[in-house]
Amino acid sequence: MARLFIVGATGLTGREVLHVGRGLGHDVVAHVRPDSPRREYWTEVFEAQGAEVDTTPFDEEALEESLRARAPDAIFALLGTTRRRGRRAAQAGHVETYDTVDYGLTAMLLAAASRGAPDARFIYLSAMGVSPGSKNPYLRVRHQLETELEESGMDYVIARPSFILGQRDEKRPGESLGAGLVDVALSGVGAFGARRMQERYRSTDARRLGRALVSLALSPDAMRRVVLSDELRAVGGEA
Repeated sequence: MARLFIVGATGLTGREVLHVGRGLGHDVVAHVRPDSPRREYWTEVFEAQGAEVDTTPFDEEALEESLRARAPDAIFALLGTTRRRGRRAAQAGHVETYDTVDYGLTAMLLAAASRGAPDARFIYLSAMGVSPGSKNPYLRVRHQLETELEESGMDYVIARPSFILGQRDEKRPGESLGAGLVDVALSGVGAFGARRMQERYRSTDARRLGRALVSLALSPDAMRRVVLSDELRAVGGEA
């Protein structure tokens, strides 16, 4: 039995990782931001599934102490925001951007983990298309974090799925439409023989992704690896 520490547990992928981890009998710690307006709701939901809820604030020293006390075998960094959420935060007087959340909070978690749980495997949910010099802010911050993770000295798995499909709390019609269009386009490409491209770039079901991430977190053969969509689907099995 392993201990899994999930940061970003309330998101689509985080909920699936928690579900899979508990289903396999692992100890799961689900991190919920203490300032979340739905903190009580998620605490009730996660505890009902048998998970422990951690509400440590995003402070590097506090996270370090929490990780040291819980000694997880794997830390899942599944944080992310959207432009829509950023606009809502700005209206409320807060700053929530790719730089502050997707990069900033994840970098803080990595720094805390490197001292508080240096023997844990760090599972980072990145994205397909990450590359040096990207002008896309979403991909740019992920490349920056990937680079720091590779240089951290920790064991890690970097997962780069394409579009992730599933039942989200927050509606993302643009993402769903984009995934549908890409899948349709790739089905045509596959018909002409480019099967490898189709498998690499088509959308990924969140349940399958959750199974893949838990499997890779605990596999002795997955040390310090970057895993793309097609392999994530293969590891995750049937959706």
